[in-house]
Amino acid sequence: MIYEGFLTDVGGIKLGHASDLHGGTGLSVIIPDPGNTAAVEVRGSAPGTRETDLLNPINQVSEVNGIILSGGSAYGLDAASGLMEVLEEDGRGFDVGCGIVPIVSQAVLFDMAYKDPKARPNAQMAKLAYKNATYDNREEGIIGAGTGATVGKGLGMDKAMKSGLGQASLRLGDLVVSAIVCVNAFGDIFDYEKGIQIAGPKINGKIVNTMDNIGKIAQSFSEVEGKNTTIGLVATNATFDKTKLTKICQMSHDAYARSINPVHTMFDGDTIFALATNKIEADVNIVGALAAKVMSRAIANAIYRSNDKRSNSYIL
Repeated sequence: MIYEGFLTDVGGIKLGHASDLHGGTGLSVIIPDPGNTAAVEVRGSAPGTRETDLLNPINQVSEVNGIILSGGSAYGLDAASGLMEVLEEDGRGFDVGCGIVPIVSQAVLFDMAYKDPKARPNAQMAKLAYKNATYDNREEGIIGAGTGATVGKGLGMDKAMKSGLGQASLRLGDLVVSAIVCVNAFGDIFDYEKGIQIAGPKINGKIVNTMDNIGKIAQSFSEVEGKNTTIGLVATNATFDKTKLTKICQMSHDAYARSINPVHTMFDGDTIFALATNKIEADVNIVGALAAKVMSRAIANAIYRSNDKRSNSYIL
């Protein structure tokens, strides 16, 4: 069962993708309307990020002009220059008196071992994703930053399963909370609400549990070290400052703990951004709890969509 909803259901946010299906990489750009608030929480120990310190509640800027989720490992960080360029052309950025500086935050995942290690998201790809961005994007699966994503790599890449990009949303009266995630974890994936494992290493066509084989994995981490990371974003139409939105980011990471095992390892750079469009009032505890729930659903959707041959996003 696919969980319903999409990131853009909150309103006031555009989403666009660019994919290199031959090279096995891509990126996704999230473009919020002016007047937003942004935050981030990094939990993994092998992160690749850009402009995340900026989102610390003690720092000045609280609004972003764009957020990029990208493949390519650290090489993918180059893509931000392309998004900054087109945002400047559109007059979007932080006014510094003598001009504007677009505020673009980014997180990357490692997908270089999936197909072509020389294929990397770049500035041109970010420009294309920006051009493709819409207020009603509903694309999931093997697309954008999820193009080269894989999971269950504890027993080696030859036993890993394909993953990708997932979205979901929830409504509670006028409140909307949504999520997007690119699942590229070292560990196994679980549908938390159903209580079942849905992805992990495959041996003879059967999904096995990584933790049941942890002894074998512990003998050599060289094949999986630094080659993972789940990156995502939660959004809401509620109104929050950076401090409360950071708390929502923290609570959203509960979804990673519920749906990925093991998670937040030394081999993962797990990161979650949050955006508030600041349209209605809502309690931070309720939004944080819903954000964790919707992120868990988006994680499950990333697996379901990427392994469904009926999906338009499916590729062999």
